[in-house]
Amino acid sequence: MRTSVSEDVTPQRGAAPETIKRLEDEGEVAADYLEELLDIADLDGDIDIDVDHGRAAVDIVSEEDGGRWLKRLVGDDGDVLDALQELTRLAVQAKTGERSRLMLDIAGYRKARKAELTAVGNDAVARVRASGERVSLPAMNPFERKVIHDVVAAAGLVSDSEGVEPNRYVVIRPA
Repeated sequence: MRTSVSEDVTPQRGAAPETIKRLEDEGEVAADYLEELLDIADLDGDIDIDVDHGRAAVDIVSEEDGGRWLKRLVGDDGDVLDALQELTRLAVQAKTGERSRLMLDIAGYRKARKAELTAVGNDAVARVRASGERVSLPAMNPFERKVIHDVVAAAGLVSDSEGVEPNRYVVIRPA
């Protein structure tokens, strides 16, 4: 079992030093929790800690087999990853007493999914601009909806989430 923790915490523009310190501490608590999990599962992985867009961000990566064994921790459509993220957030909350918005990525799943969703969002923006009509996307989890909302906002259009979990979806409309 080889687990290493590396920190690449870059200061966020305009973020107060105490906010950065709190997010770094969240990342450390999460890394400790995830390190124990990897030990229990007898999986190799490196844990990278960062602060990204006002959130602690923790990535579990492995160079062995391209992270093939870690992909078991992602599950189908990221379901296991979502559950592990929530458990990690609860572990951080139990330790710090504060609610965490920590983002967890394993074997680059969220990074790749974000790229896919950015393309979906850009396509939907183009359809709204071409037709002037609202466009509804399929149901998505909170992470996926956030990516779409960011793409839409950057394009100068408006988006809302509608429906009830697990069937919440994004609706994009002209500004």
